[in-house]
Amino acid sequence: MLEALYKKNKKGRFDALMYIVSAIFVILIIRLFYLQIMDGEYYHTKAEGNRLRMVSVTAARGVMYDRNGQIVAGSRPAYTVSIVPTGQDIDPGELNRLATMLNIKPDVIQSKIAAHKGGYEPIRLATDITMDRVTMIEEHRHELPGVTIDVEPLRYYPYDSLASQLFGYVGEVSEDELNELKAENPETPVGPGTILGRSGLEKMYDDVLRGIDGGKQVEVDATGRPVAEVGRKDTIPGRDIHLTIDLPLQKAAEKAVADQLASLRSQGIPAQGAAVVAMDPNTGAILAMVSAPGFNPNWFARGITSAQWNQLNNDPNHPFDNKVISGEYPPGSPFKIITGAAALELKKVTPNEMIFDSGRHWLIDKRNAEGEALGWLDFNTALAKSDNVYFYEMGNRVGIEELDRFAKLFGLGEKTGIKLYGESSGNLASPEYKRKVFDQDWYLGETFDAAIGQSFTLVTPIQMAMMMSEVANGGIRYQPYVVSRIDNSDGTPAEIFGPKKMGVLQVSKTVMDLIRNALRDVTVEGGTAGALFKGWPIEIAGKTGTAENSTGRDHGWFVAYAPYDKPRIVVVALVEQGSFGAGSAGPIVRDVLAEYFHINGAGTDNKNGTNGNGSSTGVNTNSAANNNSLGTTSTNTGNTANGSTAAGGDNSSNTAVTGPQQR
Repeated sequence: MLEALYKKNKKGRFDALMYIVSAIFVILIIRLFYLQIMDGEYYHTKAEGNRLRMVSVTAARGVMYDRNGQIVAGSRPAYTVSIVPTGQDIDPGELNRLATMLNIKPDVIQSKIAAHKGGYEPIRLATDITMDRVTMIEEHRHELPGVTIDVEPLRYYPYDSLASQLFGYVGEVSEDELNELKAENPETPVGPGTILGRSGLEKMYDDVLRGIDGGKQVEVDATGRPVAEVGRKDTIPGRDIHLTIDLPLQKAAEKAVADQLASLRSQGIPAQGAAVVAMDPNTGAILAMVSAPGFNPNWFARGITSAQWNQLNNDPNHPFDNKVISGEYPPGSPFKIITGAAALELKKVTPNEMIFDSGRHWLIDKRNAEGEALGWLDFNTALAKSDNVYFYEMGNRVGIEELDRFAKLFGLGEKTGIKLYGESSGNLASPEYKRKVFDQDWYLGETFDAAIGQSFTLVTPIQMAMMMSEVANGGIRYQPYVVSRIDNSDGTPAEIFGPKKMGVLQVSKTVMDLIRNALRDVTVEGGTAGALFKGWPIEIAGKTGTAENSTGRDHGWFVAYAPYDKPRIVVVALVEQGSFGAGSAGPIVRDVLAEYFHINGAGTDNKNGTNGNGSSTGVNTNSAANNNSLGTTSTNTGNTANGSTAAGGDNSSNTAVTGPQQR
């Protein structure tokens, strides 16, 4: 009986063990089925990932051409050093050897590796290395596992800082940016290592210029060192764009700015920067655009150093800003074009009405620059000599509301619509603005200031170019543009851009003819810019201006178009803290026009057109050579709109100059 019970228990334990073993085998079979069949592809991919790596290949960006087919931004082959991450910390010895060969600090390499947040994409360590360094690394390749050298297209700007703010610069996408882009669009073609446009045209047309990156699949050994290429996906180059920029004119403008800033500083004038824009008034095409100081975009393409970045980022003159479209300045005396148009169009004055300038206005103690008094003036003479008192009276007759309305007719106070990032809209002086910002009432003296381009009015150089284009072409406002064509991949045109009419100036031809005549007289003997264009074979229409600056010296303006009878080009120059416009901005415009019309040796022998004290040479001394001065008053002839009588010139001798000085 005991034996039977023992056999029964023994058989029960054996059965239980069999059940357990069978269950284990069933679980293993199920797991094996799951790993091999259900998740087989996943683990196969992971296994291949340990053996195969996908290395991105950067696509060449599209080329930028000037209007004559000259390359202004392209690509060239360059050696790039990368390291394939292995998931382990880099050996200190390898790190030091690599840093020595690349001539960079080990902590720079370490920081780039540390910034990599996962994956096996190669990490760029250095771009555009020299052949001797390539040779050195190749000779020590066995000591540098995971380090690769590839030839990649490098963005290249053949003229360095020329038009740097306009062309812009490029940089490699960061991992944070990549994650954001993928969150917005999971199908984005941007991947690790992709080069993006960061500013200017590079950014505005990045989707056209960028192209699509390719890749190559490489087999790596246990140390992560590539040993063979097993597959490749070809890149698709970016598409080309053609610009309206004229390269020789751009070079001339850049040189004129550099020479003039150096000349002004040598005279003790702290000119901080400048903006120049040349435009075709009949189309809106931008022919040249300069903003000084600039920067070298090649620094960014090669990988900017900390020293270079600090140099640019700490520059108080803001080299990254495109002053042509984003700089906001009081317009100064060029605004008298608008004031004069309003007064004539509204019949607040006739062209032949004589107004007496005793040196100050008879209602408010605002005077001419440097205390000048020009006597009896009609409209043409007042604009040609840039007399403040005359235009104070025009502001008095027209009123601030109509000044604002006419400024808007000319396109001020709003963006021009040029297809570039960062354009400013400027500002127009008005009672509403003052009340909103300062919670204060408007006074007549502020209307006087606004009438000669001061007060709260701010404009950009591109707005001034648009205004002068309307004057030159008969009143048509064209949208400024810098890209004339986008190509397909095969070089055929994909899009063609041309003049875009934005509106027509609601000012009569009679009035515009009067203004054009006066602007022509600005550049002849007796005008505020007469010395600049003495002896020129073509007639120039222009306007000088000196705009008060609350933080330093006055800014200098000069706006012009030529030829006077058949305008082909408008040029606007602004020199920050350059003082009088005729002596600071005028020579720049003259040099640009000389290049455009191939005029050599014309104009004043004095580079700045000024004598030692800053007044313009060769000009009637009674005009103080030039511009105008905010804050001067003159006497009326007795036939003003408000019926005030003329004040004698005797009472001007003991009045103080008030308000900003302008010419």
